[in-house]
Amino acid sequence: MFDRIVLASNNAGKLKEFSALFAELGIAVHPQGEFDVPECPEPHHTFLENALEKARHASRVTGLPALADDSGICVEALAGAPGVQSARFAGEPKSDASNNALLLEKLAGEPNRRAWYYCVLVLVRHADDPQPIVADGVWYGEVIDSARGEGGFGYDPYFLLPGYGRTAAELDAGEKNRVSHRGQAVQALMAKLKALA
Repeated sequence: MFDRIVLASNNAGKLKEFSALFAELGIAVHPQGEFDVPECPEPHHTFLENALEKARHASRVTGLPALADDSGICVEALAGAPGVQSARFAGEPKSDASNNALLLEKLAGEPNRRAWYYCVLVLVRHADDPQPIVADGVWYGEVIDSARGEGGFGYDPYFLLPGYGRTAAELDAGEKNRVSHRGQAVQALMAKLKALA
């Protein structure tokens, strides 16, 4: 298949997670910063299109296969918002506190608090790959008004998992990685790659 890929991100946490998983397949993962890949615009309205754009961009600049992800939270009562704008919901500079405050403001008085985290992973073998390998994951919950938990990031302290009775921020990292939207997407991607090996 291939023995190394570029991760279309410089996020140290993602690099560590993906490096460990891909090592099982004998594939080394390199962050795009190692190759001076400039940030890629994310102009699209869907997670899939943005992830594909980032993967193709990193592959085009480096000449290597590339992996990208795009993820965020979608709220039913807000017609799926913040969606692809999750990280910048309240504008620049990015701020978890501001994003959460705006989300709660928009949901004030709204009885429907159903929400889900979504993650899509896209792996391209080359920049013009006609058949990218795509995997995704969805994690259902609801938005609560008061933060709970010290773990996680983003909207996690307000994202209650009814089946657990805890927020995403109250789960330990290992448990979260197994059941989260990103965890599900990673498991699905690894299954597809193992089938191709």
